[in-house]
Amino acid sequence: MECISVFDMLKIGVGPSSSHTLGPWRAAERWIKELKESKKFNQVERITVDLYGSLSLTGKGHATDYAVMLGLYGADPEHIPIDDIETIIETIKKTNSLLFNNEIPIAFDAKTDIVFNRKFLPYHANGMIFTATIDGQKSSSTFYSIGGGFVVKEERTVSKKQDEIFENTFPYPIRLGTELLAYCSELNLPISGVVLENEKSIRDMETIDFELKRIWDTMLECMYIGCHAEGHLPGGLNVRRRAFDMHKALKCDLPYKNPQEWLETIRKTEVKFRHILQWVSCFALSVNEVNAALGRVVTAPTNGSAGVIPSVLMYYLVIENHDADFEDIKKFLLVAGEIGSIFKKGATISAAMGGCQAEIGVSSSMAAGALCELLGGTPDQVLIAAEIAMEHHLGMTCDPIGGLVQIPCIERNAMGAIKAINAAELALGTDPKNVKVPFDKVVNTMWETAKDMSSKYKETSEGGLAVGVNISDC
Repeated sequence: MECISVFDMLKIGVGPSSSHTLGPWRAAERWIKELKESKKFNQVERITVDLYGSLSLTGKGHATDYAVMLGLYGADPEHIPIDDIETIIETIKKTNSLLFNNEIPIAFDAKTDIVFNRKFLPYHANGMIFTATIDGQKSSSTFYSIGGGFVVKEERTVSKKQDEIFENTFPYPIRLGTELLAYCSELNLPISGVVLENEKSIRDMETIDFELKRIWDTMLECMYIGCHAEGHLPGGLNVRRRAFDMHKALKCDLPYKNPQEWLETIRKTEVKFRHILQWVSCFALSVNEVNAALGRVVTAPTNGSAGVIPSVLMYYLVIENHDADFEDIKKFLLVAGEIGSIFKKGATISAAMGGCQAEIGVSSSMAAGALCELLGGTPDQVLIAAEIAMEHHLGMTCDPIGGLVQIPCIERNAMGAIKAINAAELALGTDPKNVKVPFDKVVNTMWETAKDMSSKYKETSEGGLAVGVNISDC
């Protein structure tokens, strides 16, 4: 596979799901681009979209139909005002028409022109086919949303050709943890330093810093919004937001006017062990409550696991190191992004392919390794932390009740964050010579576990809690 940048692993988008919302949204954009390049766009008379597999089985709960319509409408998930989403959707549904790419009005009935097919397409569980009618003839294009907002025409296969493409992309191409450690030794750099060298080969430092700061600002704002939003989440499960109540009980009485001032006041709060647990959980819950409400989050590496990395980074900033600055934030995000990319290349970050171990497990691993470097860990210890975090998420199923990214998904972010912090601490006290489970082995084991896992535990809502708990119970 070609190089995977930190900005591929950490994308800004709209909830509730990177694979079921952001992916189909981006697929619609790519389809529009295809039509324009082939000079067919202005001739389109009708549009239909067929969703398959997991996109069909849990698509309603994940707002896949919304994402498709917004993508076809030409809205940008990074910048669309969140308050505009419902207005655009309601207008499409009410008028049974769509302003295709905000350019051409086309008749479009969301009830019949978006088709939920239960069967699965080849290559990946998240398949979709966009079809345009042009001069009475149909022209179709198939896409797969493979997790984390990544979209491909056909799921990857390992080939010599692809290996060569990958090796020629970054100056320090990395597929395995052992390769990453070898570069750290060769260049005498920490993991964040090696990753930065790769990023500098495709972007200038000003752009890298700007985009990393934008990612962190989005994470911080997301936590801020989640901690100050009261009420219940949409979707029918009647889930009450908990971050608001937790934050209210934990915060001090100092005034603040914005997210950065809010961060500074948290530094002045009590830090007993139980309060630390509560704060970390509060941060994680806040992000995923925003995500569940179709808010703006950073896929890290997915939307369903978006709360782990910001909550662990926030823990470092408000508990561990009050003198931390943007350089620390940059290192954290660079390390996290690289660990996530290794999982993507060697396994999967898609719950539809690997269960929740591929989402919460990977995000916990990313956060653990990143925190370990900030706490002074060596490159070997960073990968030990990443391994420990994943080792204790192996086999975790994806079984969302009602197909919504709410139960048990939101709580799992809090648990993944706590495990990440614990994994980092365990790694700091570990001599690499005594390690029995190498990082690369746990990546491979996660993928083997994913392949053996029953499909009913892979984001289909056909097993586990999704069927063990009735919606009426909620």
